[in-house]
This record gives sequence, structure tokens and C-alpha cells, in this order.
Amino acid sequence: MRIAIVGGGVGGLVLALSLLDAGLADVHVFEASRRSAQVGVGINILPHAIRELTELGLLDELDRCAVRTGAVAYHNRFGQQIWCEPRGVSAGYHWPQLSIHRGELFGVLARAVDDRLGADRVHLATTIDDPTALAATFDVVVGCDGVHSAVRSWMYPDEGGPLWNGVTMWRGITTMQPFFDGRTMALAGVVDHRIVVYPIADLPDGRQLVNWVAEVRTDDARPMPRQDWDRRADVAEPLRHFDSFRFAWLDVPTMIAAASNVFIYPMVDRDALPSWCRENVVLLGDAAHPMYPIGSNGASQAIIDARILARELAVSPTIDEALSSYETLRSPATAAVVAANRHAGPEQCMEIVAERAPNGFTSLDDVITVRELEAIAARYRSVAGFDPAVLNERASWSVAAP
Repeated sequence: MRIAIVGGGVGGLVLALSLLDAGLADVHVFEASRRSAQVGVGINILPHAIRELTELGLLDELDRCAVRTGAVAYHNRFGQQIWCEPRGVSAGYHWPQLSIHRGELFGVLARAVDDRLGADRVHLATTIDDPTALAATFDVVVGCDGVHSAVRSWMYPDEGGPLWNGVTMWRGITTMQPFFDGRTMALAGVVDHRIVVYPIADLPDGRQLVNWVAEVRTDDARPMPRQDWDRRADVAEPLRHFDSFRFAWLDVPTMIAAASNVFIYPMVDRDALPSWCRENVVLLGDAAHPMYPIGSNGASQAIIDARILARELAVSPTIDEALSSYETLRSPATAAVVAANRHAGPEQCMEIVAERAPNGFTSLDDVITVRELEAIAARYRSVAGFDPAVLNERASWSVAAP
């Protein structure tokens, strides 16, 4: 079986490794960029996706350049804690949750693909605007080319661009002293005006690289920022919106001001498609189901896609049955995550508290119950597929020989 992967990002590279792991070795990756190993900022990978990377033999290398996230803490705009839950092995998972520089994650995956599949199978600086020619020469073509997928546009030429919810995101990395225990992801505010911070690397001098995302719903009359992950912004832009975010546990303006670079991007997603398949061409990851970056799920869902598609191609009697089974398993599941993220996902607790106590609170018990908070967290874990009991007990998706 000859398989072409259009897009050499996280989803495409994990798919290449998973196909090889499943005994499907005639794989080629077509990537439009020239591949820079240090692009982007931070990324968080949830335990259900780390399980898949562990089964591909990558956990040790990832651990060397990542931080194991031990907890996620939600706060109001005054820095008061609303909810804190353990994550990764601290929450009883058999696998950690990792926070890592996107470039480091990409480097681990790219080196593995070069070593296992062969660098000659990765075709860099190769743009595929129309997959027709590939579909004629390969048995399967997988569009892993992101939110601006050319493969998706080929399937649905009249769809239009991604949908902006009006929120602008500024991203950066700051070298600083740890906050809390140096293993916590923290959020403060509401979806329309919030900060997300988490460490992505420990430094020899005791400091850390801390990734931050500052998000604000901007004026409806303002044009949507250009959708370019590498677009730089003036640090004064996010500072203008977060001057009041000075907490006992973190001085947000000082952190933002100390960032080496600031990037700007709109918060976008897309509506669900009627089908991810057209003949022998299929979509994966953000090309299939771009979602708001809420709940740390974008890359994690792409990794799950890749593992299940590789399994179905390896075990199904025909290619048509494999693609149909993959879509049946993944399309409803990811559509549910997209919908949950549009309603704030696990961060719903921040929205509820802001509505009930806009000026802060003296006692959280007067605002929201522990039962409500637990239910919000449990519901999202279930929708996104990382309930610890289910994840720990389910069979592996790997079809590698023992």
C-alpha cells in the first residue's frame, strides 16, 4: 500500500511513524516548508496522546525537553483560585501530560521519521495545492495540512475560510522564575479576556521557559488578524489589555514585557464537514476538525487521528473500509470536542464564576459548589477522550508486532 501524507506537522509525522509501526512502510511525506526545528511557542499534550507517543517509543526523548504538567489551576480575573485538578501521573494516569516547546516536539518527531522511515521519504519545500496527481499514483492520500488545508479546499472549494470568534491571541515565551510549583498550568480570567501560562522547559540556573497566551475579544469592527503562526506583534498590544492582571502568584504584565518575541493569531475553528473522505483522499487533524485552543486538545486529537487511521489501514480488508471506519470513529468524537470548546470546555468554571461573582468572592462555596466544578471537569475529560479510568483500561491501538 502506497500512502502519501500531505503536511509534515505533528499529525502528519505521527501518522508516518504509526504507519511504519503497523507494517505499512511505503510512505511519503510532502511538506511545504523547509522545516525549521525551533518555530512556534509552547504546546500541551494530554495523557491520551502521550500514551500513543509512548507506544511509538518517544517518551524518553520527549521527557528530556519537556515539563511534566502536574496540575491545572483555574482563576478569576483577580487571581483567585476557582478549581485546581491534578493532571498526568498525579491524576492516576499511566502516562504523563507534557508541556513542551512546539519546536522541540517537532524535532523529536522529525528525527524519528528521518531515522525510521528515511529522510529521502520526506519531501520538503513541496506544495500540494491539488492532490489529484497524488491520488492517481498513491493508494491513499492523507491531508494533514492544517487549518488552511489545500486538500480540504480541494474537497470543499466553496467552504470559505476558517471561522473567527472575535478573540485575538498573543503568544510568547518568557525566561523567568517558576510560579507555583513549576509544574502547574494556570489560567485566569474568562474566554473573552484571559491569560494561560505554563512552563515548557527547566533551565540549569533554576529558571524556566514559561509559555503564555493572552487572549482578548477585540472590537467587532476590527479586521481579523492574519492567520500566520509566525506573525510578530508589538508587545505593547497585549500589555494594553492585561495591566490589571497582577496576582500574588504571577505578575502578568512583567512576564509579557520580558518575552523575547510576541506572536499574534486569531482564535478560529471550522464547522464539521459532511465527510472527511473523497475517493482515496482523507483528512486528518486540523485539516479535518480545527478547534479553538481550549482544553489543550488540538495536537492531542491529531495524534489520536493518526494512530486510529494507521490501525484501520493495517487491519481493514479494503482501503474503502479503512477510511470509512476511521471517519466513523473520529468524526463524531472530534465534532463533540469542537462543540465543547465553543462553550469554553473545561474553562466553563471560569465563565460561571465571573457571571455569579463579577467582583470576586470571599468564599468560593458561596459562588459554586465542588460538585459543579467536578462535573465540568469530568464532562470534558469524557468528551475529549481522556477519562483516566477509560484510558488506563482500554486496549492499545498499536498493531505493531510484539
